[in-house]
Amino acid sequence: MLGSGARLLSTSSLKTQQAVTRNASGLRRYQDVMVGSRSITTTLYFEWCSWLAPIPGAFGLMMRKIFWPKLFHRCGPGVMFGANMILRHPGKISIGDNAVLSEGVLLDARNSTEATAIRIGDDVILANNTMVSCKEGTVAVGNRTGIGAYTVIQSAQHCPVSIGEDAVLGPRCYLVGGGNYQTGRSDLPIAQQGIHPSKGCSVGSGAWLGANVSILDGAILGEGSIAAAGAVVVKPVAPGEIVGGVPARTIGQRNHD
Repeated sequence: MLGSGARLLSTSSLKTQQAVTRNASGLRRYQDVMVGSRSITTTLYFEWCSWLAPIPGAFGLMMRKIFWPKLFHRCGPGVMFGANMILRHPGKISIGDNAVLSEGVLLDARNSTEATAIRIGDDVILANNTMVSCKEGTVAVGNRTGIGAYTVIQSAQHCPVSIGEDAVLGPRCYLVGGGNYQTGRSDLPIAQQGIHPSKGCSVGSGAWLGANVSILDGAILGEGSIAAAGAVVVKPVAPGEIVGGVPARTIGQRNHD
């Protein structure tokens, strides 16, 4: 379980490499990997919006607020887009009202079967350089949740990641759904053996993750639970339970009174 992050990156990188290098025109490969549509009109609009990404200050915020909402499956009013954001397949992303996406946020919604791969609720804050990535997976973030800087959320191969409402994630957290490879054959590289199907991972409403917490595939944090800084959670955590350590174990219980 502790190596699931590296294994997930391995399979995701392989699929991206195949998409980029297969026998197709450069335009088609770009559309399939980045834009998510082979429509020339959609591609040109994506390019225009990409030119707006690095513009700093109030002018950049204004231009992105005007033009970027049309990129997405849904984008509510009042959404703010920071500079230097990176988007892939934005047509499969839904963003709620008044969400704040800070500088350097990456949203990658590549999924060949789901109409919407990334769902971000109302009043959500994604701090600087947060990465939300779907490689045939799905990610859902509930209303009013705050996600700290440099957090990485990855979902692969139909293993979803979900975060409830009013959750708090500290900086540099890592949440992953999928990534546990089959390893039974010694004659075949592990990266080519496929991954075990799973239900992914989830963080309940009102939960709090300290800095540098890892929530690995199969872990479920109950409502109102707490994971102390640096914890590596590999199994279910009951509502209101406080866990810490590597691997995480119970260190306390919240008093709901």
